[in-house]
Amino acid sequence: MSEIEFEPLGNTLLVHVELPQAESKEDLEELYRLAESAGALVKDAIVCKREAPDARTFIGKGKVSEVLDAINLHEVECVIFNSALSPAQERNLEKELKVRVLDRIALILDIFARRARTYEGKLQVELASLKYAQARLVRGWTHLERQKGGFGLRGGPGETQIELDRRALKERIAAIKEDLEIVAKRRMQNRSQRKKNSVPVVSFVGYTNAGKSTLFNTLTKSDVYAADQLFATLDPTLRTMSLNTVGKCVFADTVGFIRHLPHDLVAAFRATLEETTNADLLLHIVDCSDKRLDDNIEAVNSVLEQINAQDIPTIMVFNKSDLVEGVKTTIVRDENNVAIRVNVSAKTQYGLSDLLTAISERLASNTSKFDVEISAKDGKLRALLYEAKAVLSENYTDNGNMLLSILILNQEASRIDKITNGLLTKCFIGDNPPWVETEVVKESYDFNFDFDDI
Repeated sequence: MSEIEFEPLGNTLLVHVELPQAESKEDLEELYRLAESAGALVKDAIVCKREAPDARTFIGKGKVSEVLDAINLHEVECVIFNSALSPAQERNLEKELKVRVLDRIALILDIFARRARTYEGKLQVELASLKYAQARLVRGWTHLERQKGGFGLRGGPGETQIELDRRALKERIAAIKEDLEIVAKRRMQNRSQRKKNSVPVVSFVGYTNAGKSTLFNTLTKSDVYAADQLFATLDPTLRTMSLNTVGKCVFADTVGFIRHLPHDLVAAFRATLEETTNADLLLHIVDCSDKRLDDNIEAVNSVLEQINAQDIPTIMVFNKSDLVEGVKTTIVRDENNVAIRVNVSAKTQYGLSDLLTAISERLASNTSKFDVEISAKDGKLRALLYEAKAVLSENYTDNGNMLLSILILNQEASRIDKITNGLLTKCFIGDNPPWVETEVVKESYDFNFDFDDI
């Protein structure tokens, strides 16, 4: 896939409209950071209140004049609205302002397009961008009303240029989806191999700029790009770790979330989000120095719920605790002594050893250690246990049977028991096989979900 040259935003004016609907309330400071992440030179911001958006220009005729004055004063090249604009509103504003107009969704898409590095990431962003453009087909496309016709021309007699463009978009979207299916199958194979080897996955999730990548780099000694900006990293990164008690596991750094993340963008990142939905443990990274801490947590939880990941065991990780006074206890436990939150600082490395301890504890809580006695004729069970890297030691009884000491994830023990028709249960030494009590059936998630509440 060839590299895309991005049009610089240049001198930029921000427009923040306060509406009474709770879902319309955005943070102007966050818009500043989003614009800066896209390379914009923010010159000024105009703030206004409205009971409802103006159908034609969103802000009304009077505010359009005020924006036009600010454009002339600051030599503005781009105006960014902190809300979603309809195609007609965007078209009308560009016609009157004579500069490029972006809404919040287009800005986030622009940032994601700039940040994508892998082939999969670029495909996912292009898919979301094309779906966004499909409803618009704007920005100086005055040729769209011209007719194309005659023999030998694609589209047939009388087909308008806009119909041709829409058909081209549909064809490109279909091609991208096919390519993404191939990539998704490859990811599924990798996940199946990890599951086959009983390797648990710890997925890092959190609001953008919470310090996920910095924490990930520190724990895994990696060099994933990390910076004090929104969506500094986009493509998922996997690293193998070795933890006490648990042994080998995989840490997965994923894309950060944000309020009102564009629907098509989340849907396009289906394959990436599957790394989260298939995780054994989530680390919900939170910037505890952020004044909107509770809102950010709620925004992330909303996305996790939409992708059916809300029931995955989670540890809250309060990062940047060095910026908050009075933080002393590193591990916070519930009434059952289960680690539910860890206060850390990726920058100073405060609390990181306790975080690894908490991760080991939570993963180990889903593992079991037991002995099995296997006869020579049941060698298939022995082979499966070795394949799962679950055998700690092997000895022989006086009658020639194999005595194996096992440490294994309960869900993996359940899988082996099923494919051997209950043989693991028969060979289990003891009364109650632990995987029978804790067996959890994982659903096959459907990603055609509704994002209206995000």
